[in-house]
Amino acid sequence: MVTYKILCKADLNKTLTLEELLNNEKIAKVIKSEFAKGFRNISVLPLAKEATLKLETQKELHQFEVNKDDFADILVLAEEHAAKNKLFKKDCERVELIDIETL
Repeated sequence: MVTYKILCKADLNKTLTLEELLNNEKIAKVIKSEFAKGFRNISVLPLAKEATLKLETQKELHQFEVNKDDFADILVLAEEHAAKNKLFKKDCERVELIDIETL
């Protein structure tokens, strides 16, 4: 069972570290106003600099079955499945494999 999604040129796919996020003045201000209302001289500091957030366009996942003999051609078969089911739209002509599960 192969799971894939359709990618578009305008899709968002960005990774942020917690440190980058908290260094943003607007984000720090919102956190302070929400969780430290009424306090003064408050700093927002990350404890773990390795923590990351991923911003990406939410996509619908599509699935189809392939035979074990076709394993080497899974990407091509996913593209053919998308084309056959008319999933490709303007500026959305790529496929990303998400999962390959053996049954």
